[in-house]
Amino acid sequence: MALPFLICSCSLAERKREPLNPPEINQLRDAAMDPEQRLKLFVQFERTRLTSIEQIRTDPKVKDRAQQIHDLFQDFLDIYDELNDNIDNFVQRREDMRRPLREVIAADAEFQSRLRALKASSVAAKEDDKLPEFLLTTAISTVDASTQDHHQLLREQEEANKHKKH
Repeated sequence: MALPFLICSCSLAERKREPLNPPEINQLRDAAMDPEQRLKLFVQFERTRLTSIEQIRTDPKVKDRAQQIHDLFQDFLDIYDELNDNIDNFVQRREDMRRPLREVIAADAEFQSRLRALKASSVAAKEDDKLPEFLLTTAISTVDASTQDHHQLLREQEEANKHKKH
């Protein structure tokens, strides 16, 4: 009789946390076919997660602060991965991504700056206020690598557009 319980508890443990809340999911669903609107939403959701990390980090009244910050960093990474998957999908559909990519690249620069500021303040913080090092480092390296990819894709899109006109 213990076997069904073990199977159920294992499958529950394997479930991944959903990084988006129901209203965010609905917004993305509504913007499914519009690359510009959809990518703006992902950027907005990422920005919200970083702002929440910054606010929770400085609020001593927050319970389970370390876990909340950990979850928000993981959500940021999951949403960022989803943004990149969406960019790939729109490129495969041969969408003109120049305009949305410019906005994503601007957001990348903002995220790089904010993540580095969080890292600098975490290094100087006392032990209880340190941020999850692995997730923070992963977020920084993910945004750095993706920024390069986004710039390269924009160059490719601009070059392809030049050839269309001729």
